[in-house]
Amino acid sequence: MLPAGGKLEQARKARDPRFDGRFFIGVRTTGIYCRPVCPVTMPREENVTFFDSAAAASEAGYRPCLRCRPESAPGMPAWRGSSTTVTRALRLINDGALDQGSVAVLCDRLGVTTRHLAGLFTNHLGASPKTVARTRRLQFAKKLIDETSLTMTEIALSSGYGSVRRFNDHFVQTYNRSPGSLRKTRSASDGSVELKISFREPYDFQSLLEFYRIRAIPGVENVRVDNAGEDNACESYERSFVLDGKSGYLSVSQSGNHLVCAVQGGSTGSLMRIMGKVRSMFDVDAVPEEINSVLCEDRIMRRLVKQRPGLRLPGAFDEFEIAVRAIVGQQISVKGATTVMGRIADQYGTETEVGRVFPPPGILADLDPASLPMPSKRARAIKLLAVAVVDGELGFDMDEQAFYEQVIAIPGIGPWTAQYICLRALSNPDSFLHGDLVIRKVAEKILGVSSEKELINRAEAWRPWRGYAGMHLWRASAD
Repeated sequence: MLPAGGKLEQARKARDPRFDGRFFIGVRTTGIYCRPVCPVTMPREENVTFFDSAAAASEAGYRPCLRCRPESAPGMPAWRGSSTTVTRALRLINDGALDQGSVAVLCDRLGVTTRHLAGLFTNHLGASPKTVARTRRLQFAKKLIDETSLTMTEIALSSGYGSVRRFNDHFVQTYNRSPGSLRKTRSASDGSVELKISFREPYDFQSLLEFYRIRAIPGVENVRVDNAGEDNACESYERSFVLDGKSGYLSVSQSGNHLVCAVQGGSTGSLMRIMGKVRSMFDVDAVPEEINSVLCEDRIMRRLVKQRPGLRLPGAFDEFEIAVRAIVGQQISVKGATTVMGRIADQYGTETEVGRVFPPPGILADLDPASLPMPSKRARAIKLLAVAVVDGELGFDMDEQAFYEQVIAIPGIGPWTAQYICLRALSNPDSFLHGDLVIRKVAEKILGVSSEKELINRAEAWRPWRGYAGMHLWRASAD
């Protein structure tokens, strides 16, 4: 529960979209919780309670509003809590750790007691891990009911439920009505799913697409470009994938104030994971107001932010793929790295019905490094990375500091490579590539810093958003 009044009350009365998803409003007279932008008649101040998450409102006994649909609000990033344990736990929960598993198993993976984790979640999120996971499942289910023609059985499985009965019970408990009663008339499913993903404005979708366009792995990824327009604007990102043994294809485009993700194929049970990966890849949970307010304290950075206030961090759909890319990209051009990644995919990847997928760690772990089209040192580093992932010594759900130390200990991987992996594969907003040649050149030109040490010192003022500052510097090099 958050303190009443002040900035939150002002945001509520103004229906300020900047605060959408950053807090929720419980209305004591109705027992319903809403988004700050809810269009219904505004309740009196003495009848409202503020919550920092939908899970906290749910745990307090409030039902989601069917008008403003809290499940459609922009999300909050995992780094919202100051605890690294909470951040890791949220990442694991988003990957489905509590869909069928227990809190005890989750705590074992985190190396903490159940009591300690419960206390952290209460302090940072206002709800227990089980409530956070349950709210996540139900919100996704409600979204599927509203936006797709999937059957209720498919929705239950897609939302992380092992049984339809359990799904129905939870839904009735939360919404006070059955899932079917909320379904609008829809045509039969054709096997494809199209979902909307909200984001906070400003949002620079074009910059993200351009970043992905020049790095798209031939045969695996594609960025569609509208050649008919004057600016040859990028239209959509597309890629093939394999999850849970099922192949599929997805595309992401922008439509007004939301993204549209279309998924074909794949397993029913992996749909929520797919959407989680897309959300991370397109950084939709970022809060521009918070990020830009810090960066704009730097006079020069303020100018860059003003030019592109909606710049986002490029994430990863496949973390291992990005880690390999980081190694391949050492000391060669972006175009050269893209070509090499395409050769690896073509030689060792798997051809599916809808496209080629990049080889998983198990394939590259068994290869002779000499067979990879690159210098031997980098090839050996890729094999060692793959072996570490296969053996469970290295995981993309690890604590970020432990992950960094583990990665940089691999022969052939230096600070730039490790930081790049943390930036994209772990979506670390503070990962700063101070040794990057392009960033160094731009920093010298527009910031007036002549050494790497000076740049590191200058960047201290940009914490905890140094990753975004780096993106602004990268982007400035192309403008």
